[in-house]
Amino acid sequence: MDGIKAFFSTYFDWFHIPSITWTDVLDIIIIAYLLYHILLWVKTSRAWTLLKGIMVLLIFLGISALLRLNTLLWIAKNIASVLIIALIILFQPELRRALDELGRKKLLNRFFRFEDNGSEEARLSNRTVYELVRTASELGKAKTGALIVLEHDTPLGEYERTGISVDAVVSMQLLVNVFEKNTPLHDGAVIIRNNRVVAATCYLPLTDRNDVNKELGTRHRAGLGISENTDSMTIIVSEETGAVSVAYRGQLIRNLNDDSLRKQLEILQDKAEEPRRRKKRKGGQNHEQSEGKETV
Repeated sequence: MDGIKAFFSTYFDWFHIPSITWTDVLDIIIIAYLLYHILLWVKTSRAWTLLKGIMVLLIFLGISALLRLNTLLWIAKNIASVLIIALIILFQPELRRALDELGRKKLLNRFFRFEDNGSEEARLSNRTVYELVRTASELGKAKTGALIVLEHDTPLGEYERTGISVDAVVSMQLLVNVFEKNTPLHDGAVIIRNNRVVAATCYLPLTDRNDVNKELGTRHRAGLGISENTDSMTIIVSEETGAVSVAYRGQLIRNLNDDSLRKQLEILQDKAEEPRRRKKRKGGQNHEQSEGKETV
């Protein structure tokens, strides 16, 4: 027995199993989760192309180290700090988008809620959906170009400030007049928040994607651009064909009719949460009735 212990202590002294606690397991899970989402973000964004370029540079530096190319290594060592700043500048749009996506998470919204976006007033009402569908239909028939942005959770204040302030209830007549050709407000986008038109002639960021159909004009690229930077939904009416499209979360859905447009708009209404709210309101009413209070 002593010989076996001596054998293992001699040849397997390096082998050691550390004690693992629940904090270590939690640490591993968090790191794995972060690495997975970082790799997913890199793969689905322009960062993947930039990362491949960085890998080529690292391989080149590795070869320089093996061959002892001292001049190249000295240059790389002295510009390393500058390269870090350069990488932040190069990845600025992707980093901003990633942080914006992190801020949209429902879990965080429960803790950082500055206003009740789930109220009936704040959500897109059925009347607003009806007016928007009528507007898109009328503008499409007349082949009048339009760009209507519907704010959701991400504030659009920075884009609202580029236009002219408007405070009016959403109606088909108002929107058709706004986008009528040769009128002062027809150029640019309209922004809608909480069932009200808040601004017109707003400038939107254009998408920098290369896979966008070349037949699509500036309106469609602007609609895609705002959908990539925020969680808003944009209704686009083509001036050339009168076709109605929707840009949402970086995707463009084209050639929509009234029914399909209505279904897309209902996404912003959070229909899945409506039965829960109705049940909650009903429970509150029953509680009030049990206490002898009148409910209206």
